[in-house]
Amino acid sequence: MLSRPKPGESEADLLRFQNQFLAARASPAVKIVKKADKRKGKEGSTDAERPPLQDSKDVVMLDGFPDTLPALTPAPPKKSKIKSASVHFEDEDPEERLDSHDRHITAVFSKIIERDTSAVAVTMPVPTGDPFPRTFHRSEIKSEVQLGSGKKSIFAQKMAAKRAAEKAATAPSAAECVEVRSAAPDALDPVGSVGEAPLPGSRGDKDDDFLTSQRPCLITGEGLGSQRSEQEAQAIHKENLEKLQSMSEEEILQEQARLLAQLDPSLVAFLKSHRGNNEGQKKELKMELNRPEEFVESLPVAQHGVRSSLSMQESGLEEHVRKEENMKVEIMDDDLPVKPRKEWIHMDNVEFEKLEWMKDLPSPRQKKTKKGMQARFSLKGELIPADADLPTHLGLHHHGEEAERAGYSLQELFHLSRSQVTQQRTLALQVLGRIVQRARAGEFASSLKGSVLRLLLDAGFLFLLRFSLDDAVENVMAASVGALRALLVSLDDEKYLDWTFSWYQGMAAFPFVPNNEEEEEEEEEDLNGTEKSQNKKLKDENKPDPDVARYDVVKGLLKTRIQHRLRYILEVVRPVPLVVLDILHILTHIARHSSEACSQLLDCPRLIETIVREFLPTQWDPKVAEPGFLLTSLHGIACASAMKFIRVLASGGRNATARLLNRFELRSRLSRFVAEEPADVPLPREEAVRLSTEAFRLWAVAAAYGQACDLYSDLYPVLVRILRSLPELLGGKSPAVELSVQRAAAVVTLLTHVTQTAGYAAELQAKLSSNNSEDNEPIPPPPVAWSQVSGLQPFLETSLKKILQQLSQTETGQILQPLTTACVIFLGVYYSAYSQQPSVNPVDCLEELERLTSEVLQPLLSQPAIDSMWDLLRPCSALCNPLSCSPGPESVGSIASLSCTGGKPPLSLVGSKSPFPFLTALLFLINNITHIHKGLTSKYSSVLGFRGLKDYLHQSWQTGPPSVTPSSAWILRHEYHLQYFVLALARRMAGTCPDYAQHASLHHCVAMALLSRLLPGSEHLAHEVLLDLAFNPEFLPEGKAGGPEAADFSDILHLGTSAKLAQPGSAAACLPRVTRGALLREAYQNLPSIRSCYLSHFVHLQPTLTRSQASYQGQNYLIQSMLLPEVKGPILPSDWPFFPLISLYNKVTNAETRGAILNSLPLDLINTVTWNLQWVLLLETWRSKILQGIPTAAKLARLMCVFLTGSDLFLEAPVHRYTAALLSVYCQPKVLDSLNLDAPLPGLASFHDLYISLLEQFEGVSFGDPLFGVFVLLPLQKRFSVHLRLSVFGEHTNILRALGVPLQQFPVPLERYTSPPEDNLNLLRLYFRTLVTGALRHTWCPVLYLVAVAHVNSFIFSQESTTQETDAARKSMLRKTWLLVDETLKKHLLYYRLVNAESPLGFDLYEQLPPMRLRYLQKVTQKEITENAPVLDS
Repeated sequence: MLSRPKPGESEADLLRFQNQFLAARASPAVKIVKKADKRKGKEGSTDAERPPLQDSKDVVMLDGFPDTLPALTPAPPKKSKIKSASVHFEDEDPEERLDSHDRHITAVFSKIIERDTSAVAVTMPVPTGDPFPRTFHRSEIKSEVQLGSGKKSIFAQKMAAKRAAEKAATAPSAAECVEVRSAAPDALDPVGSVGEAPLPGSRGDKDDDFLTSQRPCLITGEGLGSQRSEQEAQAIHKENLEKLQSMSEEEILQEQARLLAQLDPSLVAFLKSHRGNNEGQKKELKMELNRPEEFVESLPVAQHGVRSSLSMQESGLEEHVRKEENMKVEIMDDDLPVKPRKEWIHMDNVEFEKLEWMKDLPSPRQKKTKKGMQARFSLKGELIPADADLPTHLGLHHHGEEAERAGYSLQELFHLSRSQVTQQRTLALQVLGRIVQRARAGEFASSLKGSVLRLLLDAGFLFLLRFSLDDAVENVMAASVGALRALLVSLDDEKYLDWTFSWYQGMAAFPFVPNNEEEEEEEEEDLNGTEKSQNKKLKDENKPDPDVARYDVVKGLLKTRIQHRLRYILEVVRPVPLVVLDILHILTHIARHSSEACSQLLDCPRLIETIVREFLPTQWDPKVAEPGFLLTSLHGIACASAMKFIRVLASGGRNATARLLNRFELRSRLSRFVAEEPADVPLPREEAVRLSTEAFRLWAVAAAYGQACDLYSDLYPVLVRILRSLPELLGGKSPAVELSVQRAAAVVTLLTHVTQTAGYAAELQAKLSSNNSEDNEPIPPPPVAWSQVSGLQPFLETSLKKILQQLSQTETGQILQPLTTACVIFLGVYYSAYSQQPSVNPVDCLEELERLTSEVLQPLLSQPAIDSMWDLLRPCSALCNPLSCSPGPESVGSIASLSCTGGKPPLSLVGSKSPFPFLTALLFLINNITHIHKGLTSKYSSVLGFRGLKDYLHQSWQTGPPSVTPSSAWILRHEYHLQYFVLALARRMAGTCPDYAQHASLHHCVAMALLSRLLPGSEHLAHEVLLDLAFNPEFLPEGKAGGPEAADFSDILHLGTSAKLAQPGSAAACLPRVTRGALLREAYQNLPSIRSCYLSHFVHLQPTLTRSQASYQGQNYLIQSMLLPEVKGPILPSDWPFFPLISLYNKVTNAETRGAILNSLPLDLINTVTWNLQWVLLLETWRSKILQGIPTAAKLARLMCVFLTGSDLFLEAPVHRYTAALLSVYCQPKVLDSLNLDAPLPGLASFHDLYISLLEQFEGVSFGDPLFGVFVLLPLQKRFSVHLRLSVFGEHTNILRALGVPLQQFPVPLERYTSPPEDNLNLLRLYFRTLVTGALRHTWCPVLYLVAVAHVNSFIFSQESTTQETDAARKSMLRKTWLLVDETLKKHLLYYRLVNAESPLGFDLYEQLPPMRLRYLQKVTQKEITENAPVLDS
């Protein structure tokens, strides 16, 4: 398709376009019709003649073009009558050819036909005194009579008025005219004048009656082609009138009906509507006639009747027209601000609906209304209040809905964004971008109902922006880029991520992948991690783009190949600096999404090359740094945002970093921007510092993989120079100083990772030397050795001492906090690697640590500033203040965000006053010191004694953690680091400090809470807590300090239910009775075995554990990515204490599903279940609050796995004992009150299905065990689902014979089964049937026998008003009870009184029926009860 010419193209471009068009032989868009000229022909053709040169004018001929244009339409060739004259020769003179075609004037005038002017009156011009004729003014035209209709020029209207005046002068008298017109009702003419002239209606007293005309309305004679056409039309008209006069009224009506039946209705409507097109004739007649009543009276009687009948037929239409006219007149008279005048041109037909827009706007609706109103926004994206009365000159009023309200709605902005006008599209996208930015800042949270972002995304806003990016207009592209940046990127999020870069493990971050529970539910559970990711990737590729973007915006954008479009804009369009920065921010956000997104950005052709070449050049114009310089283009100038994008891209993986360093020449860029001081870089001061900071951060990321360490030797002098200048930062407080502190912290972070890499150089070299050929490919040692980094410690330690002296000054300490944190982390890493070097004397290392402790750390811990930091832990904690990390008001699930928009408060975990980064680094250093030099552990005992730390720990483990979101996971990860280091220090002190026991219980509670909270990426910490803390007897002082005895004493005082769970008559009856204290004592002694059991069941986490260990232990050569695993929840589930039991149940269930039968279980599985139950019993007794987060129903469901696993596992002595002990805990009144089986349970699809499996297992292998029976009876309480009871009494009645749990051993109060009365009629019938048929007996199942008797008795004697069916059922059941042969059952059903657990039956009986029941029984049975009374009482 040929492009259209654009502004700025030259004539050469136009000629080139013409050549392309002619060569393409395409059909033109416009058809040119020219008058044929036979005087010229086409050269070299005999079938068609050449198009003529119009009027023989001079024509400019261009070289290389033919004399004639090619034919534009495929028309048939025209044959010339003078074909011979069309032949031209090259030597023929054009002038002679023109002369030969010239003709004399006599030939031109030879065929003139004169017009007949014999009947035309000749008038002389009127003499005037003006030198020129007087000009017409348009105001004169309307006041004169106009004839005809249609559009006419002013001159034509003037001449028509002149002719009408001349005809009026020669016209007959008014009386004659009246006679003719009264005798000619043209509208009644059935032959040829139907509708020619309007009928005068019966409304003779109104001035606007339609009058007859002397001239025909439809027949004009134009088609006759004769000069006498007008006379012919008048003759036809006169003939029609004569014929009408000769017809009677009936004939006229018949003829009219025949015509209306034959003619097309649309044609009839057209003829009727043609009356309104003769306004000139109507006005003429109205001026001539003063009394229209005479015309009606002068009509013949028959014609007058017909006219009246026609008027009745058309009265409906005329009435509708009258109403419209009256309404228009009313609007024009009352409301219109502008009154139309007759002399105004084109105002003869007033369009009232258009003039209504000229009225004043009504006042906006007031605020006091309950009805919701559409949100409207200003051009700045601000929400305009509903009652705001803004002036119209602001440009916010428009002709849409609610015209009185200023502003644009989202729907109107969407409509404008697809306009054909460039300015409208640009403005709409800009306003939408501002609205999104303000919405993300939370400005509309309290004013609008619902989420603006969610509404926009559901409406297709994302793809609107994507389509707008493809626009050819640069302004539209810029506006769409800005709106996309506002939608995706939060600059505050980036600011806080940069702020935490130098924290402990701050370089690693979670990917910006939204949490999509719906998507996860669709995945198969049997797949492992790799298969799941491949399966999910395949699903995403097959899904449409909108479906993918609905749950992940970035993934949806990548499917639309947005990176290619952004590359085109940067490389080809070369937009203004603001658009470039927005694109870099968008690319940075995409790179934070996932490693797959980083790979797609790296694979995009020329994207990275363009960014490195254009925005990270090694040299540029130094004028950029001059003050006041107007930067019109960012291309060719170094940009900190581009360096940051490369750094984030490198965080996606070590392979990506290697590609960036080696393929895109980033090593030379790093050397360029690292070696030069920011003051010497030709950029504005702040931009130069940011660029240098991002260069050091990029180098630090590469060093964290063990890459780019060869630059360390080359740039060592530069690094030492920077270290020597660190004390110069102590005195400043300006923003420039804060940027310099960030740069210094990035330098120290770089040195930390270089030191970690050098620390493993000797180990890798040794492995390389001793490597066998059978082993895997060895890892080469890094290019930096320990001797090269050993000299860094004095510089940083000296700087740290000077900085710590300023710690008491609050403002200075806050500004220097990133640098202080980085220095302390460096020392921790340095001494950890220092102690492992084979070339280092261990004694020297220990002496160094003692010196550091005595000279630096102990004085530091005694400072009041440190004490105040511990006190700030609780106010700044995210665990103690869950709302501090809650998602923002406009957070949407498809866009990951850290919810930092607007900034975090100073007293928050990432706030300016947060003590978490420094204290975490300090605890990290202390742990490394005590790990190397265990003799220094007691020196740091004061750390655990700080009051602020104990208060913080006490509240943190009792408060429920916030829900896991991208914003909370990022913050909580740093808080968990501090808690882990506190626990690690406590573990070292547990065996060395005698007074530590007072903190043991608190720290164990914190450790247990931390285990169920640690997030993916921290598997190493979870493993360490399981290994050293959770099962450590030192953290369970109750085991040594009389805990078991206290449990026994508690059971005795509270008469606990465990005493009821003896097993007489069961398979376990031979077992000796063991108290709960003895069980606890045994469990406490088995803690090492319990720990081994749990560690073995978490072996499935080994791959992720290996990756986590590489990160936390500083094994840089093994780190694959700085992106942590995707967050979907904590590492361990909340019910992890039951994990071995659940795992065993799943294993057995899967084996049975495959057809295998497990008749016996190995000994280790019995031990596994026993250890699991022992651990749960310990926690339920001594750490009951730890398991409060697990619902009681979920705990019971887990314990049911004991009976569902294998056939006789529950009969094993230790399993039976600990299960009974746990059941006694769960049958306590408070626990039973919290039991809810109807709510959804975590990890369980349906409790009803689990219970059915339990019933089937009970039928098969229970052996009438009372413990098993109690688990079956527990869910049958009245307040739980009736379907559970229906399952027992309807489908599994066989178990009623084996459910022989004695009433004295049943731990649940019987009132929970009998109250309130049962109201399910089907269940009541089942109760009665099992009792009558003997399937349910007191000797077989005393508990359910009591339940059935109680409910049936309550039902048959109930006299409450109810439905007819229920009433008939209870009366029938009462009659059947009265007729029972089994007198014992009959007595129980009739004389049941109330529950009594001490009675042998479990209930009491009436000696005699109460009078009310007796009367009701007599009424129903209709017999004398007194005759049978002795029988009933016996």
